[in-house]
Amino acid sequence: MLSLVDLRTRLSAGDLSPEGAIRLAQEAIAAREPEVGALVCRHDAPLVATRGPLAGIAVGVKDIIDTADLPTQMGSTIYAGWRPRADAAIVSRLRALGAVPLAKMTTCAFASVDPTATRNPHNLARTPGGSSAGSAAAVAAGMVPLALGTQTGGSVIRPAAFCGVAAIKPSFRLLPMVGIKTFSWALDTLGLFGAGIRDVAGALALLADRPGIDLPEESPTGMRIGLVLQDFAGEADPEAVEALQAARRAAEALGAVVTDLGLPEAIAEAWRCHPIVQDYEARQALAWEYAAHRDALTPLLRAQLDAAQGLTAEGYDAARRQAHQARRMLKDVFSEHDALLTFSAPGYAPAGLASTGSPRFNRLWTLMGVPCVNVPVPGPGLPLGVQVIARFGDDGRALAVAAMIERGLRAGVGSVS
Repeated sequence: MLSLVDLRTRLSAGDLSPEGAIRLAQEAIAAREPEVGALVCRHDAPLVATRGPLAGIAVGVKDIIDTADLPTQMGSTIYAGWRPRADAAIVSRLRALGAVPLAKMTTCAFASVDPTATRNPHNLARTPGGSSAGSAAAVAAGMVPLALGTQTGGSVIRPAAFCGVAAIKPSFRLLPMVGIKTFSWALDTLGLFGAGIRDVAGALALLADRPGIDLPEESPTGMRIGLVLQDFAGEADPEAVEALQAARRAAEALGAVVTDLGLPEAIAEAWRCHPIVQDYEARQALAWEYAAHRDALTPLLRAQLDAAQGLTAEGYDAARRQAHQARRMLKDVFSEHDALLTFSAPGYAPAGLASTGSPRFNRLWTLMGVPCVNVPVPGPGLPLGVQVIARFGDDGRALAVAAMIERGLRAGVGSVS
């Protein structure tokens, strides 16, 4: 994989030019894209900035995020060839920092659930997950050092786990959603993919203009971590359970105190409310597409919107109240824990391309609006990941704890056998 931190170090030292760094990405795309299929379109001769903290950094942009110089097609034939007049706010920020939005990455239609044709770089017979399929796969394949995705249920953390890359779904609205196709305005969150935790931490600090988010040189000490199985979401596969225990051992070896934690029933009930909030809002966000182009919608999304027509305002309001109550209770949980540790996905990436996998271990935390970080767990088989969660607005702590666990796992402490 291409590391953002390593590239920036080489660029700063003068060992690599911005044009040379972009060429590395282009060469990797030429080598891997034919088999992975992560890209929708790209620049062959992009304008490369020579100044800025991200000068020379190629970025993959999920294809629901507007770009003025490349089509934004939403993963749907309805928007085939559509060209926005302006960049999304996050793309403008990337350009201001010197980065090159090099390519648009595949997405499930409107960031929903119908799979793309993108393949998992670690096993081409398996899904990379979704809906940010191309973004996760491109980073995993070493095509770009940074990619943008979005999460409404589990569309950043889950594909990151399946593809073995680091990712963060930041606190709700830390990064601007202006110029990004809405699915659910109460849930949609912009996220980042990178080779490792330091890569996504550094990128988030720059994009959010919050230097304090970036990681300190030393690991935090004495962290209180609650290990959460999310029993209300069903059982995880044995390999995911072992990955979670490996992460626990790595954290404990580095001085963290990890305790098993059950969540209050009100929080479990909020997990059950997530689909109501999501689908009630999707029915409105995609009202024009549903009314004017229902037959052109992908099958699973069409069925989802069909079912959503029966949702009521009363049910939606009740679901929102339950979520609000759960957020208040989660503050109490974080009064006794610095971070939570849980599954990123139920197990390995599913075989075939008929499903992007289940987001059931992600959707609660998206509804809560809290920062979530995927930490890849090394092992002998397919990629696995664990999820580190911190209180709302404490993205730096989530990343610091994730980096600590990553460091322990890479050193072989608590590794998966």
